[in-house]
Amino acid sequence: MRIDSLTIHHLSMPLVSPFETSFGRETQRECILVEIRADGLTGYGECVADGNPGYCYETTGTAWHVIKDFIAPLILGQDVADASDFQRRVEGIRGHMLAKAGVEMALWDLLGKRGGQSLRKMFGGGRDKVPVGVSVGIQESPEVLVRSVEGYLSDGYQRVKLKIKPGRDVADTSAVRKAFPALKLQVDANSAYSLESGQALIPLDELDLLLIEQPLFEDDIWDHAKLQRQLRTPVCLDESIVSPRHARYALEMDACRIINIKAGRVGGLSQALEIHDLCRGRGVPVWCGGMLETNVGRASNLALASLPGFSLPGDISASARYYAEDITEETFTLNPDSTIDVPAGPGLGVTVNLQAVEKFRLAKLEIN
Repeated sequence: MRIDSLTIHHLSMPLVSPFETSFGRETQRECILVEIRADGLTGYGECVADGNPGYCYETTGTAWHVIKDFIAPLILGQDVADASDFQRRVEGIRGHMLAKAGVEMALWDLLGKRGGQSLRKMFGGGRDKVPVGVSVGIQESPEVLVRSVEGYLSDGYQRVKLKIKPGRDVADTSAVRKAFPALKLQVDANSAYSLESGQALIPLDELDLLLIEQPLFEDDIWDHAKLQRQLRTPVCLDESIVSPRHARYALEMDACRIINIKAGRVGGLSQALEIHDLCRGRGVPVWCGGMLETNVGRASNLALASLPGFSLPGDISASARYYAEDITEETFTLNPDSTIDVPAGPGLGVTVNLQAVEKFRLAKLEIN
């Protein structure tokens, strides 16, 4: 598959409501849409880097630079056979997983379109719909949080994840658990605690949670192993798992009992598939995390979550959860059983709305 051109679009899209985590409050979400042309076809990918480095060191600015100056020269005018070939070409670029993943997603889209297969079929996914949940940001008070959760339950979501941080953890989670005793409930700290301050999370053991996600530092595995020994509730790692190698470290050290797989964070869908296979071979459940994706990234996540090892509901909420207007012709909606249908069309199975892309675009660069 000879790569003829690569175009990057820097987008900024308004969220339907502010989204607050331990590292900040967002009202706009930035990303980079990657467009690759080859063999008369166009493939799209989403680089989930944001405008600020709160989640990780990558931003839309660094991803733009790395894609333009380092990744594009390695593939333009070249015959790129598949995702494994792409990974070999970019292995000399240290880190920058979000940038690599955005480009690799576009290549998967191209490969699927060329072969007339959906990503689900290419991955070997067995489900045509996947269970999903909703992530709820930090609210003004526990009372407001309970009302927000109640609204999402009314929408049909059957699993809820609460964002927490020091001082907004046990009381908030307890209020939700008291209001909804049977709810599938989990929390996400986004690296807000140290091993010492993380002792404040031990009372969460009494709230029957599915998991506690990434309580300690974003690059830590060692202290998570210590904290997991103090908790009955499973620790789930997110930010710490940036490659299949790190997933193996965490499992061998018993640093977690669950892994959140985000294709962007680990450098691409091919790497996500490898982590899925590793965890499944060891009997460790995984689930698909979210990064406030557009429908491009959402389609990719749904295909990934169709694999058998994804036994917990993912953060792949319906299109309307985050955006009043998205950038594809298709809209993903929540089914009555708290699932979303996996796209069945070739590649990602979505059609990019170029007018919407233009509406939200801050910058565009075509590289030939």
